[in-house]
Amino acid sequence: MNKVILMGRLTKDPDVRYSQGENALAIARYTLAVDRRFSRKDNTENQTTADFISCKAFGKSGEFAEKYFRKGTKICVTGRIETGSYTNKDGVKVYTTEVVVEDQEFAESKNSGGQGNFSQPAASGTAAPVTADNGFMNIPDGIDEELPFN
Repeated sequence: MNKVILMGRLTKDPDVRYSQGENALAIARYTLAVDRRFSRKDNTENQTTADFISCKAFGKSGEFAEKYFRKGTKICVTGRIETGSYTNKDGVKVYTTEVVVEDQEFAESKNSGGQGNFSQPAASGTAAPVTADNGFMNIPDGIDEELPFN
């Protein structure tokens, strides 16, 4: 199984290009800075560093990235790893690894301190749930329904 789940911040605005032909397809490329935590043997404090992971999104996902994603936006991506290679102009073979995005969404609301974040509209015309400052969703009073699981 080839499945990747990442959460990080965009290092810059997505680079979006459109394919040639009658049915042009949006192709968005962006890089996510994903925190990696580790502790050093000589220092008891946890230090963080980041991995910079290349991602590409096609079609409607690419158009969404172009419209709403900006540098610094915290997003969550699911997809698959794709590897490839090419020979550069010096004749050296270069190997590539990137994530082909299958699903992408915002990982924080625009009120939580991130820059350029927008919430996606809720399905079927209902109002989107409002999140409190602590990150939890406010549930309206009077809802006595059971959890929506089978």
